[in-house]
Amino acid sequence: MEAAASSAARPSVRGATIDLLRDRGMTTIFGNPGSTELGLLADLPQDFSYVMALHESVAVAMADGYAQATGRPAFVNLHSACGVGNAMGAVVNAFHNRAPLVITGGNQDRRHLALEPYLFARAVELMAPYVKRSEQPARAQDVPAAIARAWALAQTRPYGPVFVSVPADDWNEAADGGWTARPRGEMHGAASPGREALDELAARLAAEDEVAIVVGGGVDRDGAWAEVTRLAELLDAPVWAAPQSPRLGFPEDHPLYRGHLAPGYATAAGQLAGAGLAIVIGAPVFSFLPYEPGERVMPDIVHLTDDPDEAARAPSRLSLVGDVRAIAAALVGRLQERPRVRGAAARGRGAAPRVRPAAPEPREPISPAFLMATLAGAMPADAVLVEEAPSHRNDLRRHLWITRPESFFASASGGLGFAMPAAVGIALARPDRPVVCLVGDGSALFAPQALWSAAQLRVPVTFVVSDNARYAILESVAAFGGMTGVPSLELPGVDLVAMAKSYGCPATRVDDPGKLADAIETAITRGGPMLIDVAVDRSVPPLLPSSPAA
Repeated sequence: MEAAASSAARPSVRGATIDLLRDRGMTTIFGNPGSTELGLLADLPQDFSYVMALHESVAVAMADGYAQATGRPAFVNLHSACGVGNAMGAVVNAFHNRAPLVITGGNQDRRHLALEPYLFARAVELMAPYVKRSEQPARAQDVPAAIARAWALAQTRPYGPVFVSVPADDWNEAADGGWTARPRGEMHGAASPGREALDELAARLAAEDEVAIVVGGGVDRDGAWAEVTRLAELLDAPVWAAPQSPRLGFPEDHPLYRGHLAPGYATAAGQLAGAGLAIVIGAPVFSFLPYEPGERVMPDIVHLTDDPDEAARAPSRLSLVGDVRAIAAALVGRLQERPRVRGAAARGRGAAPRVRPAAPEPREPISPAFLMATLAGAMPADAVLVEEAPSHRNDLRRHLWITRPESFFASASGGLGFAMPAAVGIALARPDRPVVCLVGDGSALFAPQALWSAAQLRVPVTFVVSDNARYAILESVAAFGGMTGVPSLELPGVDLVAMAKSYGCPATRVDDPGKLADAIETAITRGGPMLIDVAVDRSVPPLLPSSPAA
């Protein structure tokens, strides 16, 4: 009897993991349950919440948005084999988005893995290219240690997802002889390059006649808006958003802001013409879409990033690797104390306030530009915009300006299916801010199951669909490349309103421009999710902006 009592009192791997997740602040679990994961999920403690998704990619994308909005690792639990496969597109997005995720995936019972039974998974190999570490612990007792390491690695620069495969029977094994829970502690890395490198760069900046600044998602991720804005003002430097930037790092109503760099070399080089030096802060150099060669030469590049791999592949004259906010603050301190060596006459000119473009005319069918201008007027100042409408980004950027930190999220990889579930995750993380999700109709069809999660969770997300009944971005790419006769670019017969309602999400269709503003404002203030399907002009927009400031 004593032996039996002692055995019953022994902590299990599952119990040790629950304690670990609680200690690390990961009591929200995103997932779609499967048979190989039930050992973790059964009798989930009351202080844990399970955020259910109807598809594994939706679970990962919701966690992606949640992690980015909180700045802390989020926990995802995936099903074995095909469940992990279903999630891979969203994992690729999370990898490029630098989302700190701890992802676990079930595997078959360890006792017959050698036979490769039904639901056997090669998930470690499948995940490996797009996570910071991928492992299946050698013993059940090592599972908590692997998850603890995943939590630490996910939030170590550069941030990103980490994967742990857990055989189904591991959860019930005794935890003794394995990892012992330790306090979470703190982790510190090198925050800034050395003094000499910073002194050298500050001297170069002070001496340069014309400096341009290109900001990326790392500025927003590191909370460096104020430092980068001050740096731009000290240099009187025009500021551009990096091509395809998944987050914004500079107020778009600032007089020094010039817009987004085009996602093509020749056009972007033209936008930066006249600058002798460009400082790229918190972004790759550069994330172009089409191959667009040109004779114009880019200015010398100085690259400030927290990712040594990103720095290694950048065509830059100088790369400083570290905390973006700390580097920008160090440069600001040096420039405030350093007299201008050259270019003083050229600088200090000041910049005229940005002028908003004229409001587009209301007409039928509704123009994408009118949709974007109307959305800009209807959104509250503290709203968060989650975007996946690639066909209409030029119109979006002209008419809707982001002016606050942590107010814009998109996918850095180009993979569709991010925005709708990410908006749900962001709304869970930031219930104090209204969330608007702008998607194309083609994008909406990649993760419509997110509407069910939004309805079940009753999160206040307004889904605005720019519906041109086609994959217009692909038509733009085809036109840019001189290709014709590409099949399957139209999307006839899709009823997005009926689809949303079938998931329990209220929805309406708007084709009258006079009713658009009221529909958006009503949706934002109603206190729960709603989808607005906006019938827009089906004209194919140009792939690259025609205006340097677009």
